[in-house]
Amino acid sequence: MRLFLSGVRKLSRRPATFVTFGLLVGLLVLIVIAVGATANSTVGNSNGAQRGVAARDLLTFPGAYNRVLEFILGLGGLFAMIYGAAIAGSEWSWGTLKSAVARGESRVRYMLLTFASIGLMIAIGIVIAFVVAVVADIIGANLAGISTSGLGDTATLGGLPERLLKGWVAVMEEAALGFTIATLARSQLAGIGAGIAFYFGESFASIFLPDIVKYMPFSVANAALSSGSASVGSGGSVIATLPPDEALLLVFVWLIASLFVVALFSDRAEITG
Repeated sequence: MRLFLSGVRKLSRRPATFVTFGLLVGLLVLIVIAVGATANSTVGNSNGAQRGVAARDLLTFPGAYNRVLEFILGLGGLFAMIYGAAIAGSEWSWGTLKSAVARGESRVRYMLLTFASIGLMIAIGIVIAFVVAVVADIIGANLAGISTSGLGDTATLGGLPERLLKGWVAVMEEAALGFTIATLARSQLAGIGAGIAFYFGESFASIFLPDIVKYMPFSVANAALSSGSASVGSGGSVIATLPPDEALLLVFVWLIASLFVVALFSDRAEITG
């Protein structure tokens, strides 16, 4: 508990924490307010009409709760991976892991509790981002002249805690991937760069190897939060995904496997710096 609380205090003062969550919240607010300001603009073609419908869906409660949460978790997964890589890489490049080991701390325990601290910060960040995004959505709805009468829908509000919990687990799996890559590379920059390459590489590979990619970490994280067994790509083609329950199980598998690799490598690696 001492190490965990120490890690939380350390992360609460880290620039990486403020930059990562600040960028996420800032992007959310800018996008939602921009959508609200332009939702009523008329475009004389079918694509413009479709965009107008999508914009109003984002701003209409109670459905806006789920739309905002999907947006946060989708974008937040990439940010969480970068955040996990930044924190893990700094443990090696800044020599903090070496200092902890010199004090007699267990390498494995130190790294796993560091990741647990990251998990708490991510949970707090998701909740804050969600609250801020909902406030921005209300402002955007007012700008667009859309009623917020569904704001207090009890059925939707009752399901939000479960969706937030599942979303947090999915985002944690993506953070664990970045944490693992940076640990293996012993570098912040290498971990972040390789993690981003993996993220976009998986998206690109889904075009050619959909039956394989659907089992990969980012794909299962997205599928765990969806409501069906397939999604539609930007070109209109159907992209195969796993059923949500099966995907959530694989999220746990990837999460545990990533942390196992971190523990194994940290326990056996030569610590320098």
